[in-house]
Amino acid sequence: MIAEKTRAYLALTRLDRPVGIFLLLWPTYWALWVAGAGQPDLFIFLIFTLGVIAMRSAGCAINDYADRHVDGHVTRTRGRPLATGRITSREALGVFAVLVGISFLLVLQLNATTIALSVVAVILAATYPFGKRFHHLPQVHLGLAFGWAIPMAFAAHHGEVAPVAWLLLLANIGWTLAYDTLYAMADRPDDLKIGVKSSAILFGRFDLMAVGLSYVWTLAWLVAVGAMVDLAAGYFVGLAVAAVSAVWILRTARSRQLDDCVLAFRRNNVFGAIVMLALIAGFL
Repeated sequence: MIAEKTRAYLALTRLDRPVGIFLLLWPTYWALWVAGAGQPDLFIFLIFTLGVIAMRSAGCAINDYADRHVDGHVTRTRGRPLATGRITSREALGVFAVLVGISFLLVLQLNATTIALSVVAVILAATYPFGKRFHHLPQVHLGLAFGWAIPMAFAAHHGEVAPVAWLLLLANIGWTLAYDTLYAMADRPDDLKIGVKSSAILFGRFDLMAVGLSYVWTLAWLVAVGAMVDLAAGYFVGLAVAAVSAVWILRTARSRQLDDCVLAFRRNNVFGAIVMLALIAGFL
């Protein structure tokens, strides 16, 4: 019984599927690396790593709560713990509250500006799951929620948010739109039936073109970051490799079948890692 409940909580928080954690960690690490000029503060690095894990898990819990009456009608999500009754709505809200509390305790170790920005992070995380009921671009909302650690990373290092942080945030919004549209493409047939909105539905047959343009947007802002910070040539070489990986990801999803779209989504972890390596090379 205890083991079964533990598995249900792991599924609720997606700790059993860590790819989402990495998709949050990469832009956070990008920001920490730039804010620290290639030598981020190790204590801040640890706080943000733990905070990202906690907030991503909290976001999954509130997302499942928001979708508790929807997930059972979607092929990819019908086995989630709230949809199957393994976790109650009250338990999901409790998990969300505990994880947000842990995150707040972590951010209290940082300066006042970072603490103030963390309030926005909680609002974005709590409101994102409800966006799909009102507009077709919840993926942009998710990009803000996933990327808000970027200005926080600069605030933690310097007590203020440098202009380059907002360029990184714009890049992350584009990247999130790209990979979460791929994810939404997997659910599109079911979402159309139940009336849930998404970028995949908005873009329709131009979905892969829109994803490709989102990668172009992302890489353009990352080039601007490199120019603003005056990074070494290795950074731009790394971005060229990231562009190749984006093409590889797009080709993965060209069938538009559920399994291929989910695989393309997961392969974005490679894109994020390449950009991270590019930043390391840029500061050498």
